Formats: sequence, C-alpha cells, structure tokens
Amino acid sequence: MDIKMSFLGAAQNVTGSRHLIEINGTKILVDCGIYQERDFRHRNWDPFPVPPKDIDVMLLTHAHLDHCGLIPKLVRDGFKGRIFCNEATAEIAKIVMLDSAHIQEEDAKYKIKRHKKSGHKPPRPVKPLYTQEDVLQVFPLFAPVRYKQQVQLADGITASFHEAGHILGASMIKITASFDGETRTVLCSGDIGRGDRPILNDPSVFEQADYVLIESTYGDRVHASYIGVKDKFCQVINDTIKAGGNLIIPSFSVERAQEILYYVNELVIEKKIPRLKAFLDSPMAVKVTRVFKDHPELFDEEMAEMIENHNSPFEFRGLKMTEKTADSKAINHIKGPVLVIAGSGMCTGGRIKHHLANNIEGAENTILFVGYQAFGTLGRRLVNGENPVRILGRERAVNARIAKVNGFSGHADKNELLAWLENLKTPPKHVFVVHGEKEAAKIFSNFVREKTGWDVTVPEYNQTIIAE
Repeated sequence: MDIKMSFLGAAQNVTGSRHLIEINGTKILVDCGIYQERDFRHRNWDPFPVPPKDIDVMLLTHAHLDHCGLIPKLVRDGFKGRIFCNEATAEIAKIVMLDSAHIQEEDAKYKIKRHKKSGHKPPRPVKPLYTQEDVLQVFPLFAPVRYKQQVQLADGITASFHEAGHILGASMIKITASFDGETRTVLCSGDIGRGDRPILNDPSVFEQADYVLIESTYGDRVHASYIGVKDKFCQVINDTIKAGGNLIIPSFSVERAQEILYYVNELVIEKKIPRLKAFLDSPMAVKVTRVFKDHPELFDEEMAEMIENHNSPFEFRGLKMTEKTADSKAINHIKGPVLVIAGSGMCTGGRIKHHLANNIEGAENTILFVGYQAFGTLGRRLVNGENPVRILGRERAVNARIAKVNGFSGHADKNELLAWLENLKTPPKHVFVVHGEKEAAKIFSNFVREKTGWDVTVPEYNQTIIAE
C-alpha cells in the first residue's frame, strides 16, 4: 500500500494546520488553516504546494481559524471536493470564515485609506486574502457527519469522526485504508481537549492505529488543576472589582468565550463573586453561542443538567451579548466595574484592540489572558511584559495589571497527551508530532520516545514522508 504524508502547516509551529495524506493516489487534506504568527503570515499568500483541483477530499477536525481559515482560498483556487466534518463544526466554520473575510476586507480598506492619507504608495496592491463572496462558495461543499459515523472517501478508504473534547463539534479523525487484504489506519488527533472540562464530553480514545499525527501545543508543560483555575479566576475578578476597574478578557469566540461564561455563571450561583455587568462583545461569539444552544446533544451530563434546571450560562442575569458596533462603543461609558469578553483571543484583530486601547493605561483595570498566545502576536507581547505596546497605530503604556490563568486551556498538556497515546494496545508504526512550537514539539517527541520506545518524528514544514 502506498501511503505518504506531507506536512504543509503546523509543522514546528502552532497555526496553519494542513496535512496532506495520499493513499494509493487518493489525496486527502486534513484541515486547511490560516497562519496567525507574524513570522509565518506570508505563507497564507503562497500558492498551495499541491494544485487544489487535484485534492480529492478534505476532512476538517474543527472550526478554529488556524484549522479552517484558509479553506476559502483553497476553494477559490480550484478545490471542488467534499468537506467532511461534524455538523456543529460546519455551522461554526461558516461563522468563523465569514468573520475572517469581513475583518480582512475592513483591514484592506483601512490600509488603503491610511496610505492615501500619508501619500505613501504600498509595495504591492492592498487586498484581502479572500472575500465574503469567496467564503460563500465553500458552503455547498460541506458534508456534515455524526460522531462515529463511517464515511466513504474513495474505493477502499473510509474515515470516522470522534469527540475530541476541544471545542463544540471538534473531532479526532481515523482514516482506514484496505487494499488486497492489507489494512492501514491513520489517526489524526486534531486538537485534543482535557478530561473533565465543562460543557463537553471527554476526548475519545483508541486502541489501534498504524500512524498517529498528534498535536503538541502544550507538549512541554503540565497544566494547573481545574480547581485551581476556578479559584484563580475568582480571585482575579474580585481583585479587579475591589480596585474599581474593568476586567478585559481577550478570548477565542469558539468554546473559550462560552467556557468563561460557564465559570462566571457558576461563581455567581455559588456566591463567590457578586453579580456584575458582563458583556460578550463579539458578533462571532454571539453567533457561535447560538450554535451551542442548537446542539445540546453534544453537552456533557453536568451541562445538560444545568440547562434542565434553567441555569444556562448563556442567559444569566447581568449578561449582555453585543453585536452592534454602537453597543460595543457604549460599554466604554458604563460606570463601575464591567467584565468584557471580546475577540480575538490573541489580540490580533477585532473589538479587543479597542477595549485594550481604552483600558490598558488604567492601573485599576486588569487584562486577563485565558488561552494560548502564539509567538509574535500582541497577546504574547503583553504576556511577556512588553511595555509600551502599539495598539491601533499608537504606542500605549501598559499600566493595567496583566494576568494569566493557564488552566483554561482547551489543549491537553504533555502528561494528558501521553496518556491519550498510551491507550493504544499495540505500538503504532510511527508517531508524528505536529501543531506545536519547535521547542515544545521536540520536547514532547523526546518525552514520548523515552516513555514508550516508539518511533517519533517532528516533521519539518513542507516535508513529505513515505510510510513504511
């Protein structure tokens, strides 16, 4: 059987996930994400290494931008195949891609206006990576599937999707190929969630796989326990209220924003924090929250019980979901402490930049990071203590408290990743470590090799490996 894998993104870095798996000539693309790290963004504009029209089918693990954000460009450039994914993933991906296109179109308009005003001619024409019209061309290609449902990709090749516990609808994908009495399996972990997280079920486990592609976002560290996370979050909220300031939380619109609402609601119910004005200030996050409401079948038992008891974290008193720009601007005029959850999670765009501009110079305020901050992003620079920082075209002093609560992560840590791998009853032929910064990926690969004795590789960008 002829199997080869090309690692076209998220290889020794975190974003831009793209893995091409070729089995007996059938080309299967797993994810097609956008690069978000400053040093790699130029790759978003590069021609795809394989002509998009030659790709037979695409499998999408989940709807985060770094996994789905480049699909519109792929389709515009010639991809015509089906895109298999969980139904919730398809719904959220549509929202995420349209939002991305809108931001790119607005950024392009702003840059053109800025260049015209300054009299400076840009080195190349200013245009968005793709438009909202490009995104609409993707929609008919989605082929939603249920968890554990087996789908035919080509003669002799099937795929099944399994709960990843990362975000709503997120999947691990198992590809099975059978030819001439020989069977091979390729397991793509996608982004692996953590056990016992709120809202979602725990990640699925597997007993057999020949080849494994596993993420390593936190392959070099161990997270704090959930109990500690909740206590730290509670402390940050109460300290900010005591100081009379605002709590600004840059957040991913998918899952993280909803999880924050879950904890705020729970802390209010438990009377550990006072009721306060809370804003989910992200049109995309509001739309995604509606998708959550439409898919209660994906909730874990605790979340289902909470909904049944009319304690939904998406409807508690004091919460306002703002979609209109005017409502977002009005938040700045509210007296008294407010909690604002806004995108983007790494502060690379969106409304969070305006909230940072309005709050970062006030010592009474807190900027709380609850997610991974990729190298080169504004969020990473703030977490690293850079001061001043440039926001919306101006250098601003960082007087606000910069806080970070790590345990919110939707990604498993190195021990949890290893535990997931060790569910395999027999050693895989090879493990490929992807979706991690270079150092984290190498640390995790050495960790797995040391603990299991398995063959482990950290692929390089654009490297193609022929399976044994």
